[in-house]
Amino acid sequence: MNTFRAIRADTFRHCGKFDWPAFLRSAIFSRTFAVVLSIRLCQAAANARGILRLSLPLLKVMHRVATHRAGMDFPWRTRIEPGLMLTHGWGLVINSGAQIGVNVTLYHGVTLGQRDRISREGVRSTEYPILEDEVWVGPHALIVGGVVVGRGSRIAGGAVVRDSVPPYSVVMGNPATIVKRNCTPDVMNRAPI
Repeated sequence: MNTFRAIRADTFRHCGKFDWPAFLRSAIFSRTFAVVLSIRLCQAAANARGILRLSLPLLKVMHRVATHRAGMDFPWRTRIEPGLMLTHGWGLVINSGAQIGVNVTLYHGVTLGQRDRISREGVRSTEYPILEDEVWVGPHALIVGGVVVGRGSRIAGGAVVRDSVPPYSVVMGNPATIVKRNCTPDVMNRAPI
């Protein structure tokens, strides 16, 4: 993944455009954008060779400060594609094994968590959620285990998702059930990728 391309897309989602003044305003004043930016920088340093890799410890501290300031638990190793939008962010909990697609929107209190299963033979397997492109996840939704939330789907606030969701579906409730199919994705400021 090209780090600059991803940061451009993240800025576009956050501001509705990309230019350097908008990027700098977001990086300095937006606590949720700072978290996404610090993830991008940590991942770029971790994948770099040479002197840039030496900046990783400092960038990890920067990420810890950003997540603390934003009131969320979002590990820098989490695989996120370009165009991530964190709305409000407070109470967001993301497992590092989760995968987040292009132009995804996450509201406050969202949890993307692992599920452990133990077979009759005593073998443990761990599963993590995957959010495909253009998924919208409402406040306080809980998505756990090896579920795939299909492209363009919407997860209503407070929903508890333990089973995969087909593309372009709306789910709500506990346990989550499909209430609408063939929905239009809800992507404000869709980043041109």
